[in-house]
Amino acid sequence: MIPLRDTIRARRFPIVTVSIIVVNLAIFLFSITLSPGELQRFVTAFGIVPALQVQMFLQAPLALDTWIPMATSMFLHGGWLHVLGNMLYLWVFGDNIEDVLGRGRFLLFYLLAGFAGGLAHIVSAPGSLIPTIGASGAVAGVLGAYFITFPGSRILALVPILFFITFVEVPAVLFLFLWIGFQLLYGLLAITGPANMVAWWAHVGGFAAGMLLMKIIPAANRFHRRTR
Repeated sequence: MIPLRDTIRARRFPIVTVSIIVVNLAIFLFSITLSPGELQRFVTAFGIVPALQVQMFLQAPLALDTWIPMATSMFLHGGWLHVLGNMLYLWVFGDNIEDVLGRGRFLLFYLLAGFAGGLAHIVSAPGSLIPTIGASGAVAGVLGAYFITFPGSRILALVPILFFITFVEVPAVLFLFLWIGFQLLYGLLAITGPANMVAWWAHVGGFAAGMLLMKIIPAANRFHRRTR
């Protein structure tokens, strides 16, 4: 299922959500202008390479250079489907979480969820030398926050069935339960399977962090948490 919109209207323009989308798209457009060699160096320098991150955590856990890839990796993407998919989910679900938390808190929330997703991936594959990029961990955090904050919302989703495309409106809690369920299933299968190019545990870690952070970070004074 591909989400198109939800039934909860944001009360003000989601400037942080839109800004994050614009930055991600701008960086992706820059990355596709690079030669294959330049792109590989770019991704290796600013993406998460789990084996290298483990070394840096052990040798210099407080050094800024140790943590920079954890932040920059969530603004890089490996293809059009990768970036557009992540940004679509952020667009559908991010505005309401920004509404509840407020702009500054939402940006902090987004970054912390991304860090949590990155750490979960490193723990799941500490010896990997494959650079990992993408906003999936941070976006999964937004989904986790939405899951517990707006369980009564409904999601209009596009559902391809063989050669047909249909639109269905499903409860947000069901849509997100199925989403995280599949991430967890694929993550468990990846443990014993061959090397996988999708960081499933970053999704799971980000989702869990999003639920936790939503309980910790106070809502903005102007807004309250809604559960309808």
